[in-house]
Amino acid sequence: MSEPNPTDLTTDSGYQRLLGRISEVYTAGRIRAYQAVNAHITETYWQIGHDIVEFEQDGKVRAEYGKALLSTLSRDLTLRHGKGFSRSVVIRIRQFYLAYPKGATLSHLLSWSHVVELLKIDDPMERSFYEQQAVREKWGVRELQRQKQTSLFLRLAAGKDKDAVLQLASHGQIVAHPADILRDPYVFEFLKIPEPHFISETDLETLLCDHLQPFLLELGKGFTFVGRQYRITINNTHYRVDLVFYHRILRCFVLIDLKINDVQHHDIGQMNLYLGYFAAEENIAGDNPPLGIILTRQKDELLVEYATYQMNSQLFVQKYQLYLPDREELRRELEATLQVAEDRARGGEA
Repeated sequence: MSEPNPTDLTTDSGYQRLLGRISEVYTAGRIRAYQAVNAHITETYWQIGHDIVEFEQDGKVRAEYGKALLSTLSRDLTLRHGKGFSRSVVIRIRQFYLAYPKGATLSHLLSWSHVVELLKIDDPMERSFYEQQAVREKWGVRELQRQKQTSLFLRLAAGKDKDAVLQLASHGQIVAHPADILRDPYVFEFLKIPEPHFISETDLETLLCDHLQPFLLELGKGFTFVGRQYRITINNTHYRVDLVFYHRILRCFVLIDLKINDVQHHDIGQMNLYLGYFAAEENIAGDNPPLGIILTRQKDELLVEYATYQMNSQLFVQKYQLYLPDREELRRELEATLQVAEDRARGGEA
């Protein structure tokens, strides 16, 4: 009797299901183990930070020893436990407790590396936003670093009233309406286009598609890529939409048109045509009306206002930048918004 051929087993459908199932269980187990280790590490560091602060606050310890305490702890803990207790790490551990005196409020889904990035943010309101957003969108550390670098919180907060800013800070970006997915400006620094830049709309579109993962990250949660140069035909005339996405949360198509130069009124009319076509020809049962975004380098607010008069409320003209935005300018805009709200509140009390 001949020996069974191992190849026959590997092609067996039942065996393939078994292999797939084991792989799924193993992968899920590794993820849970990784999350558990991260949770224990952050809990441990929080407790260490608590002990340091409690020791400092006992009598005049802090006044007497000052910064020497952290240096001494770093030296002695390193002697006892080896690497992992550099002075900078001990400083972060202490800062961790001070920033999160109620350790349970920090999500167990965030690693210590996430925490370190969050602790680099001085403003508690801004830090809270990135914390909530990292959990909500399952950002890795690199993604968190990029969103901080591109001032996502400040871009989303710009132009909002005080209540909306506070809501954003405490809960992250909640997508419930079309306007919730917009950013001002969009930042495409990941394309690494050198200054001075001379690039065509076609080249920009190609680069964005070649860097689809960071592009989707910049667009935000819920976007699924459908296609580029998406052809539609109306009365034997062909048109092409630059980029088409589907938004899983809003349950609608999102059409994006890229413009290198200033947006003109006919660009807005053309996008409205695309929206009408998708609503009539591409939507299926359960889909909401499509959303159109014209991305432009410059935006003439008055022209956009007049060109969209009584037009589809699902059409937006937004700016994009190839380089990082001016963080301080965005921060001044946010502070001015909050100051106006406070002045109005004082006026109402008077």
